[in-house]
Amino acid sequence: MKQVWLLILACICMMACRQQPQSEEAANYDLPQIKDSGVLVVLTLNSSTSYFDYRGEPMGFQYELAEQFAHSLGVKLKVKVVRNAPELIHKLLAGEGDLIAYNLPITKGFKDSVDFCGEDIITHQVLVQRNGNKVKPLKNVTELIGKEVYVKPGKYLDRLINLDKELGGGILIHAIENDSITTEDLIMQVSNGDIDYAVCDNDLAKLNKTYYPNLNIDLAISFDQRASWAVRKTSPLLAAAATQWHEENMTSPAYQASSKRYFEISKRMPHGSILSTKDGKISHFDKLFKKYAKEIGWDWRLLASVAYTESNFDTTAVSWAGAKGLMQLMPRTARAMGVPAGKEHNAEESIKAAVKYIGATARSFSKIEDVEERNKFVLAAYNAGIGHVIDAMALAEKYGKNKYVWDNNVADYILLKSNEEYFKDPVCKNGYFRGVETFNFVKEVIGRSEVYKKKIKS
Repeated sequence: MKQVWLLILACICMMACRQQPQSEEAANYDLPQIKDSGVLVVLTLNSSTSYFDYRGEPMGFQYELAEQFAHSLGVKLKVKVVRNAPELIHKLLAGEGDLIAYNLPITKGFKDSVDFCGEDIITHQVLVQRNGNKVKPLKNVTELIGKEVYVKPGKYLDRLINLDKELGGGILIHAIENDSITTEDLIMQVSNGDIDYAVCDNDLAKLNKTYYPNLNIDLAISFDQRASWAVRKTSPLLAAAATQWHEENMTSPAYQASSKRYFEISKRMPHGSILSTKDGKISHFDKLFKKYAKEIGWDWRLLASVAYTESNFDTTAVSWAGAKGLMQLMPRTARAMGVPAGKEHNAEESIKAAVKYIGATARSFSKIEDVEERNKFVLAAYNAGIGHVIDAMALAEKYGKNKYVWDNNVADYILLKSNEEYFKDPVCKNGYFRGVETFNFVKEVIGRSEVYKKKIKS
């Protein structure tokens, strides 16, 4: 398997080396020309650590760094998402982008094609396990002998096979061939206790630990791999600017805030108990929920359930992604729905804007005649953004499911939006998405609203 992987990598590198800029203009396009144009075009990949759409807004660590770099140059940022690393190289050399804003492995083959620049990232593979196991977390790779480890085919499986040989055998390796299961799914299974061990890169592990705090990701199982941004060899001034910017800004507030947003801040909103149901109250905002729910024909207890799930009825809440207030509206959505600047944490403004957004979203799903069914799609879009739900509907239709039914149909494909086979499907227009959060959101909001209806009079 290792030999096959190395052969594939060599072929990729050779392909990249053969690609040449297709025009003299591309070959001579460097920092001065970028500044003259007023636009920096970056190439990247869809993933949880680089670039993705969240509730209609661009997100991702590499995206935010590229945006900060473009700002430092005094130009606007334009993002082009491509399918894989070889395509990054191909489109860069063809002049379709100025800079690869992605942690591209620094290999000899790639170095022959491009100049690496920016921050020199050191990555390695780690064992994903649980803290608080009945058995203490492993601290040495030799302890893997006799343990069951689950991995996806590719570099993780290759490394585990080599490690097993280095140890003289004994690791019980499970290669998960099922295309509907991703490495992030395996990480979730470790957190849930369904399996004990998985393997992934340390940056992906750090990001997932913000969702699952019971994970232990301290044990490295591979050598370090260097990675960085890249430009054409004919863009030395851009390369120098990117490297200088990284060196000077790694300790800046903006850079540190982006790093914490993706790799440190918990993605879980803490939840406490609701007010006593003895007096028929769910929250301090029940009158507002009743007032505005009428505008969209919703039961007010469903709207209250959204607020609880989003913010735990905390008007001061700010999520990792920057959503604010009682109803956790993203900044762009809040502005579009008329929330005055500085009023994002005002309960009534937040509810009023959320209801306006829900009403507009519901119109996008007007073909779903059943109101309760339509509400599930609206809730999914509230959590994920309309684009990802539309993608899941398109996938459901393509694979013979009912695109107008949520449970066991579209819901199955929102879960698959984190899988490359599905989010790179031509019917998907919005790329990678971590659908498990939306799947759980719809289930929790609906379930909690039913509890409210049983305990609280309308």
